[in-house]
Order: sequence, then structure tokens, then C-alpha cells
Amino acid sequence: MGGCTGSPRRLSDSEVLWVSSPQDLSPVPQLETLDPWIRTPGTELLGLCNNFSYVVMLSAAHDILSHQRTPGNQSHVDPDSTPTSHNSSSRFDCNPVSTAAVLLADILPTLVIKLLAPLGLHLLPYSPRVLTSGICAAGSFLLVAFSHSVTISLCGVVLASISSGLGEVTFLSLTAFYPRAVISCWSSGTGGAGLLGALSYLGLTQAGLSPQHTLLSMLGIPALLLASYFLLLTSPGPQDPRGEEDSDPSARQPLINNESSESKPGSNSPLSLQERWTVFKALLHYIVPLVLVYFAEYFINQGLFELLFFRNTFLTHAQQYRWYQMLYQAGVFASRSSLRCCRIRHTWILALLQCLNLAFLLVDVWLSFLPSIYLVFLIIVYEGLLGGAAYVNTFHNIAMETSDEHREFAMATACISDTLGISLSGLLALPLHDFLCQLT
Repeated sequence: MGGCTGSPRRLSDSEVLWVSSPQDLSPVPQLETLDPWIRTPGTELLGLCNNFSYVVMLSAAHDILSHQRTPGNQSHVDPDSTPTSHNSSSRFDCNPVSTAAVLLADILPTLVIKLLAPLGLHLLPYSPRVLTSGICAAGSFLLVAFSHSVTISLCGVVLASISSGLGEVTFLSLTAFYPRAVISCWSSGTGGAGLLGALSYLGLTQAGLSPQHTLLSMLGIPALLLASYFLLLTSPGPQDPRGEEDSDPSARQPLINNESSESKPGSNSPLSLQERWTVFKALLHYIVPLVLVYFAEYFINQGLFELLFFRNTFLTHAQQYRWYQMLYQAGVFASRSSLRCCRIRHTWILALLQCLNLAFLLVDVWLSFLPSIYLVFLIIVYEGLLGGAAYVNTFHNIAMETSDEHREFAMATACISDTLGISLSGLLALPLHDFLCQLT
């Protein structure tokens, strides 16, 4: 994977097709250093393309659940049509089903993949995993675009979830063989996916393109994912994988006291169950805050966004929802790209602030005291900044504090955190939606 530092080379055909273990990557000859601006896009493009379909499905959640076709109409909704209230007895303009249903379809398959990944996914070579991810992403766009019911659309969302989850655990595990600085590039790419995905869906539908044609126009992204992996991916050189951040040994605090900083990924036999359990326990002080951050922010996104509806604005309900998603992703992108400027070790602070954010917006949904949608816009950008900062700093801290021997397993395990928090938020947002939509 192309990093931000170090001296990697492009993988040969035989290497890129069946890289499945650290031993496959280790015997790499020293080649000349490539210019950083040439090497960085490989990593960032993988992050961008991997998360793109996941973000688009969440941005399209309101449209998917407003799936009302008329004869000859090949789009989920007419983006320029006058909104109709789905529940006239409620003070909220509610869909019959909460957008949390789309969130669950978009996250539960990812949760299953991430829970099973530390147990045996490493036995499957990387390239078949990436190929499967790309195919599922393309299938998700096609299935949702051409579906005639909410159920079929949700099946397409499931494919997007499989693509994103399998890709994330694959690429985060692969970072174990690269300089630790590569985490910043990956995080920046995933943040870019959020911004580009939400902004492109918002922009194309605002311009008058139907949701169906908007989704079909995005089929080039899965192809770009495969091209990034098979053509831009670079093999790690024999340099110290810790990268330039570890030039000061005092900056690195071992996650496990007896770990050796000299070990390399895969240099020893596979980790025993006892070693895996020890690493997992050491990760908890990073996993728990990240779970809380993602629980709070996705409870806001898929539980409250639909209910934060302002009637005194020129934006329709569907357009307000799309703007919320885009502004959230803009905040995420900014903070995920900020690692070089600001690093946060105590990520529990971010969890606390995000939970306060959730409490504030939940009270506003109940009491409707915020006078303007623009105040909500600012809060949503702030929410995205907290979430992005929690993600990038958590994985950076783990990369810095784990030995090379444990890093691949630690990365695969820690990436369960965000998915678990999102899944819990979706499960709780469904009954909250039903309760609030019954209020008059």
C-alpha cells in the first residue's frame, strides 16, 4: 500500500495477486525512493474508494425509504417534487421506517465481518478480498438503482456494507507492513470518501438528476478501487516500518509492557489465543471511547437528522437530510486529515464531547428550541470534527504503541470499535423514531 514515507516499490503481478501473509511481503529488494506525491495516492485512493458506497447509501437513506414509484418513473423519488408528509398526525415529517433501518443494513454485515476477521480472515489472501470488495460495491449501486421496492434497495445497501467492511479490515491489516505514517494517508482517504460521497450525491440530485441516475454515475468508483490496489499499490521496502514518527523513542509508549520493538510483522509464528486476548485487553482503553464516539454520532445521524426538520426554509425535507450528511462528512474529512497538525492521545475526551452533542440535539428534537437550521449546520460540522479526530487518533495511537508482531492483529481488532458503536446506535434509533413520530 502506498504510504506517506519510506521507499516502497510497485508490486509485481505475482505479489499483488496472492499476498496473504507477512512472509509474502518481506523479501523486497531496496529500490530508489519515489517522490512522496507519487506514492501517497495509492493509500488515499484505497481509503476513498473503500468507504464511498457506504457513505452514498447513508446519504440516500431518506430517498430509499421514500421509495414511491409511479408508472414510468424510474427514480426512487423526484428530487424536485413537493414533499409530502408521511405522518400527518405527527409534528415531524416522518418516513414510515426510520433511516436507522438503512444504517443497520449498511453496518450489520460489516460488524459480522469485523468480528470474524481476527479469527481467520488472515488465511485468505489480500487480493481476492479486494476483488470481492470491488464487486460488492458495484453490485450495491446497480441493485439500489434498479430496485422496485425498499426491500430490494436494502439488499443493495447490504452489499455496500460487505464491500466497506471487508475492505476496511483488509487495508487496515495491510498497514502493518508499512510505515506507521500510512495511517494518516488512509484516514484522509476515508474522510475524503465521506465528503466526496455525500457532496456528489447532494450535488447531482440538487442539479435535477434522479437518485437512480446519480447512483449509476458512481459505478466508476469500484473500478478505481481495483485499479488503485492492482496498479498503484506499492510494496514496502526494508526500511524501519515505524516511520519517521518514531525518531524519538520516548514518544512511543508500548501498549503491552513486554513487547519487543524489534519484532517484525509475521517474524514469529501466528499469535496464540492467549496473546490475542492480551492484546485485546490492552486495546480496550482505545476501543471503548471509539465505540462511544460512533454510537453518539450515528445516533444523531440516523436517529435525529430526519427529525431535525425545519419548515421555515427553502430546502425540502429530503434536501435538508442530504445537507446534514454532507456537512457531517465535511467535518469528518477535515479532522481525519489533521493528524500532522494535531494529535490527541486521550481520546476519551472526544467521546465525552460527542455524547454531550447527542444530548443537546436530542433535547432540541424534543423541545424544538433552535431557531435556525444554520445553527444545526454548525453543530453537525462540529460533530463530524469530533468523529474524524477520534478515528484517526485512535488508529495512530494503536500503531505507535503496538509492536510490529502484534500490529496486524491489533488493527484488525480495533476496527470493530466504530462498527459496534454504529450498530448499537441503529438498534436504539429505530424505537426512538417510532416513539417520536407518534407525538402530536
